[in-house]
Order: sequence, then structure tokens, then C-alpha cells
Amino acid sequence: MSDEARPAAPYRVLVFPGGTEIGLEIAQSLGFRKEVELFSAGADVSSHAPFAFRNHRTLPRVDEAGWLSALQELAAEWSITHIFPAYDDVIVALARAADRLTAKVVTSPLVTCELTRSKRATYERLADVVAVPRVFASPGDVPEFPAFVKPDRGQGSQQAQRVDDRRQLEVACEAIGEPLIMNYLPGEEFTVDCFSDRERGLLFCGPRRRVRMRAGISMNSVSVAMPELRETAERIAARLPLYGAWFFQVKRDAAGTLTLLEVAPRIAGASALNRVRGVDFAMLALYEAERIPVEIMALEGELELDRALRNRYRHSLQFETLYIDLDDTLIVRGEVNVRAAALLHQCHNRGVRVVLLTRHGEGREETLRRHRLGELFDEVVYVAKGTPKSAHVRAGAAVFVDDSFAERRDVREKLGIPTFDSAMLELLLDDRA
Repeated sequence: MSDEARPAAPYRVLVFPGGTEIGLEIAQSLGFRKEVELFSAGADVSSHAPFAFRNHRTLPRVDEAGWLSALQELAAEWSITHIFPAYDDVIVALARAADRLTAKVVTSPLVTCELTRSKRATYERLADVVAVPRVFASPGDVPEFPAFVKPDRGQGSQQAQRVDDRRQLEVACEAIGEPLIMNYLPGEEFTVDCFSDRERGLLFCGPRRRVRMRAGISMNSVSVAMPELRETAERIAARLPLYGAWFFQVKRDAAGTLTLLEVAPRIAGASALNRVRGVDFAMLALYEAERIPVEIMALEGELELDRALRNRYRHSLQFETLYIDLDDTLIVRGEVNVRAAALLHQCHNRGVRVVLLTRHGEGREETLRRHRLGELFDEVVYVAKGTPKSAHVRAGAAVFVDDSFAERRDVREKLGIPTFDSAMLELLLDDRA
């Protein structure tokens, strides 16, 4: 794409597929950027994408007939300027189709995408510059156990396993289409998040130790200072053309040598640990694709990332007024309930009227001022002792939030509107990108 054809911000970015850990991390990065309007697409399977993106569409998988024409049509409909591939097979498919797409594919050159899709090819390409595992041609060539077997083109540790004898190895190889048999690496594992400019070279290298993993996903990571891994990154980048965000993984062998596991020309799901340090890989990758010079300024010091399941919901509730209680609902134990406050701001963004119903009489205005809540309500209603709050609630498109079950039951029975306590509020919150 020429400089004259280069799209100006805001960039209209499609994440494909949006429901992977990679896609969800891109959403966290770009979802609230002034420079970006974010979209998602993915196969017609159950995924988290519709819950994480406001704009999501179903597309065929890249191994299905007609996928490219469907993607081209969607990109034209949404005026997409950039596409982030968010799955390993999709990276290769989009890199191969890049010259047939009007949108720019944000990744490294095709030669890198194809080579790194094969771990065997990656090891062969880099064996003379970094330590790589010993790879065996067949189960009979393995001299000792335990050994390790995984798909040559796998992802997320799928089908990867330690094997403790030759029979286990043979069974594992039969179950894997393209088995890669290698020596077992028993030591610590590290992921190294990197960013490269195609002309200036490696601009950032951030190692993190993978402490706890589930289904191949790093659930706990700790940033570490390991200067030797920058040298490894530079050697890899000198051998492979890498543009924008990429990462590699290493693991210590029995002698403690850091040994390469894989290189991937994409963002890692747990790269959030470095994003919150100020290294926003997705935004940096967009700038790199547009050849906009960047400067990276990362926070110093050790950080730890721990992840767990995240809840998002889909519902049919529509409301024009939110009624909410103050004491023990919006203010709990002397502090603002941040989740409830977020809901108030969401209501303001969407033009929903917010009414405070409270029995907090004397000092009410001072309480609201002290907690910076004074300007968040369209109306503040004092409810006299002995008067039910339902007397101040209008039936219709409304919801009622209160810590008191008796108040909620009274409103529900008399007015028939949905009622919530604090533990239910996450149903109403919408933080989709």
C-alpha cells in the first residue's frame, strides 16, 4: 500500500478470529483507543467473541471453501483498514492472501509466517544461532526417556505430552498427525515478548516466567530481568524477518541451558503483563504496519500477572431508568462500590436516567461530596422512614438496585420490574470493545 493510499486514523481493525486468547488480548489493547474502531469475526462455533466485541460477525474457517471471498465482502462492508490474525493457521492463510485483500494484514512477511508455523523448520533454521531441542526422526531413535512429543504445527500445547517409555511414545505418535519427537526439557519455561521495527530492528524484549499454565495458556506470569534473552531475541530477529509484535519461548534443559521451544509472529495472550508496563503490542504493531516511528517507554520493576475465568453475559433487559440505593449498595463499608459506580457511568453514556433513592437524611450532600458522587444522579430522592422505596419508583422500562431483599421484593411485587443486589450487577455491565 502506497503512502498516498495509507488510511488515516481512526483505523478500522478486524480481529480474526476474535474469540481466541490472542484476539481477546487485542481487544483489551485496542478497544478504547481513540485511533481505533474495533471489529471481530470468527467461525460459527461457541466462543467468547460476541461477549467481548460489540461488532462481531460469523465467517467460514480458513480451511473452508469460500472463506476468502466472505472475508473480502465483510472487510468491504465494514470498511476495514487492518486485519489482525489471531490464530496460528489464520496467520499463514492471511499472509498468503495479503495481496488479494484491500485491508492490510498486520503480521510479519509470508516467509516468516510459513516457517515458524513448523517447529521442526524453525529449529532447522535457527540451530546454528540458538540452542534448540534434539529432534528424533522416529520413536526407535530415542536413546532415553522421558522424552517429549507434540504436533509439529500445534498450538496451545494441544496433544503435547511427556512420554516415559517407548510404548507411550508410539501411542502418542499414532494419535498425532505430524509428531515432533524431542528430548524432554525439565526446567523453567519463559516467554519473551518482543517488538521489532522492520528498519530499526529489535526495539523491545520483555521476558516473563510462566509459573502456572492451563491448557497451554499462561495463567500466572512474572516479569524477569534476563539480559541473555535479549541476545537470543537479536539472533532470532537477525535470521528471520519479523515485523511488529512477536514472541519466542524457551525452556531449560537438564543441564540448565535455555532451549528454544517456538517462535511466533504474533501477540501472545499473556503479553498483557508487558502491555500494562506501557508496551502496547497491538497499537505498536499498527503503527509499525503504517511505518509510523515509535518510541517505547516501559515501567521498571517486577510485575506479576495472574488470570482466572472472566464472566460476561448476554441478556434482553432494556431500561430507561436506573433506581439505586446509597448506603450498603453504592457505598459499602465507607468505600464506593466501584462496580456500581461503573454502572452509573455506563448509564450516562447510554442516556439512561439515574435516580438515587436513599434514607440517608442528615449529611447526605456531604456524604455524596466526600465520595465524589454528587454529580452522578439525574435525581436524588429522600425516602422517609416507614415509606417503602416502591412508592418512588415508576413502573415501566426501569430496574431497581438495593441491598435489601425486602425492598427488592416489594418493588418486584408492586411494579413488576427487575431488581438487583450488588452481586448481580455484573449482568448489567457491558465492557465490550
